[in-house]
Amino acid sequence: MRDLGAGFRYLLKGQRWVARHGKQYGFGLLPGLITLVLYAAALVALAVWGEGFVAWATPFADDWSSPWSGLFRGFLTVVLFALGLLLSVLTFTAMTLLVGQPFYESLSEKVDRDVSPDGTAPESNLPLWRELWISGRDSLRIVVRALVWAVLLFALGFVPVLGQTVVPVIGFFVTGFFLTEELTAVALQRRGVELRERLGLLRSRKTLVWGFGTPLGLAFLVPFVAVFLMPGAVAGATLMARDLLGEETAGDGAEEPEAQDARS
Repeated sequence: MRDLGAGFRYLLKGQRWVARHGKQYGFGLLPGLITLVLYAAALVALAVWGEGFVAWATPFADDWSSPWSGLFRGFLTVVLFALGLLLSVLTFTAMTLLVGQPFYESLSEKVDRDVSPDGTAPESNLPLWRELWISGRDSLRIVVRALVWAVLLFALGFVPVLGQTVVPVIGFFVTGFFLTEELTAVALQRRGVELRERLGLLRSRKTLVWGFGTPLGLAFLVPFVAVFLMPGAVAGATLMARDLLGEETAGDGAEEPEAQDARS
């Protein structure tokens, strides 16, 4: 239970860190805003042209008697939009991190320097294109895993009683785990920690991960909140990554910007 509280404190420390470093917070908002606009445009397009797409994809229903054709296609249109919405929720963090790789990498490095006793931060020394490739590849693997869980939990949702009580709770914890993996990947990938090892680290401290990722996942359900919490989430995940690797941390990451600048 101690780890559960520690995970939540890392989330709060990350938000506090960016609140005290306004410049980094401002830059950190840009990727989320860009991704939000792209996803909103895609969902609007799906809402506008989804019905036409379903009609095109189901020519066999043209000869059905009324109202069955309309009901069938209407149902498929709703399902199509729901799947698009689910996919956007599952991939928003991964896409935001991919779009904002340079921004979040810089933010994470600044957090490391701020809390490191010697004022240094690990560097990957990889070219940007290579970092983007690794980030995109690993994010795709995580999204596939998350989709498998989503399908499984969706199916279990039809189980009486359990599907309406236990399954949603499990879903929030699963979401929190994968969300934390995506966020800690910014700092861990820079340290050369591969995906398999990252997952092993997170599984070894599941309550810490849940304490960080589950409340964040719940907050992300509120429209637009994800955009404003992302910079702090990356900062908090960097602090937690140091804990997972047993790295020494000076203070709580809330050092004044002036003090950090003096050390740089």
